[in-house]
Amino acid sequence: MNKIIIALSLLAVVLQACAQNPENKEKPEIKKIKLPEVQKSFALNDYLAENADLDKEVDAIFKSLDDTAIVAQLIMPAIGRLGQTEATIKSHIKQRIIGGVLMLNGTKKEFTDWISLFNNMNDTIQNVPFLYSADAEPSLVNRKIIGSRPVKKANEMKTIDEVRAYTDTISKDLNEIGINYNFSPVVDMSPNKTVGFRSFGAVPANIIPWSNAFIEQTQKHNIIATAKHFPGHGLVSGDTHKSLQVIDGELKEISNYPKLIADGVLSVMVAHIAVKNNPKYDTKGLPSTTSSVIVTDLLRNEYGFKGLIVTDAMNMGGVTAIPNCEVKAVEAGCDIVLMPVDAKKAHTEILKKYRSDAAFKAKVDASAKRVIRMKLCVGAMK
Repeated sequence: MNKIIIALSLLAVVLQACAQNPENKEKPEIKKIKLPEVQKSFALNDYLAENADLDKEVDAIFKSLDDTAIVAQLIMPAIGRLGQTEATIKSHIKQRIIGGVLMLNGTKKEFTDWISLFNNMNDTIQNVPFLYSADAEPSLVNRKIIGSRPVKKANEMKTIDEVRAYTDTISKDLNEIGINYNFSPVVDMSPNKTVGFRSFGAVPANIIPWSNAFIEQTQKHNIIATAKHFPGHGLVSGDTHKSLQVIDGELKEISNYPKLIADGVLSVMVAHIAVKNNPKYDTKGLPSTTSSVIVTDLLRNEYGFKGLIVTDAMNMGGVTAIPNCEVKAVEAGCDIVLMPVDAKKAHTEILKKYRSDAAFKAKVDASAKRVIRMKLCVGAMK
């Protein structure tokens, strides 16, 4: 009996000590990886070129990652008004489940401070550095980034020289903030009310040369440019933020892309737009973002695009009704899943399929390597 009393007394002391010292509670360990040192520096124009040294660096970094970090390369949530909180993004970084962040609706100082904070966190726990993106289109940038230098809206510009000058202005702001990925230019036709004023389509003949000028100037500033919204948003009537829109028949706007791809645009954004009554490119009721017919067969294979394919925001009405939409986007061939409703859930679902499906794993690995390659070429990894 005495032994039992003594044992109970000791247990009570231990429990009391734990209650008084909550730091003694077991905390989930943040697993660290050891990134290899990058041996050489690269530039954006190295991305599309044959480069054995770059291939070697990509492979070395990729092989240092576990599957959690590999899947993370494909996931990019947003921070700012209409995005996630700072606390949420910090939690994602600690859990190693994201590979970049979209700066969405905030001030130039807020974005600069956040990027500095996230870079320091990644350095501390040896995360792969991030791609930092923005919707810094001429028509939106002064609203999306408060405190940015004033520029004309895309549909108000009068000459290609103006396009180049205002692109330089936008790019200087992005360089100062630390943003290395611009989801611009919009290369859609002008009729659609939600995207028309954001493109150079007021004069249809200007779309390709002026978009090319924007892309060239952006990438000269060491910022990834993005042609959007593939396969074309300008000739549909509705708003993909609210619901799935449909191209009925011919893809009239895809002719805007081959020249931009041939001239070196490094990223293309795919829209939440279905295609019907088109024997070759019918998406079977799915948005293009989740259709391999559009992402892989058309953009990747037929057009030979080798850069990053990013989804439009995955919290938009045009895609949220699709079950496991983030998994389906990756399966379709997208490299970056932008603004998932729940980044943790998206990571968990993609990782689960990654671990059980060899074909899916191969797609994720290829996408992760493309993202890592871009991070090296943009100088995120030095």
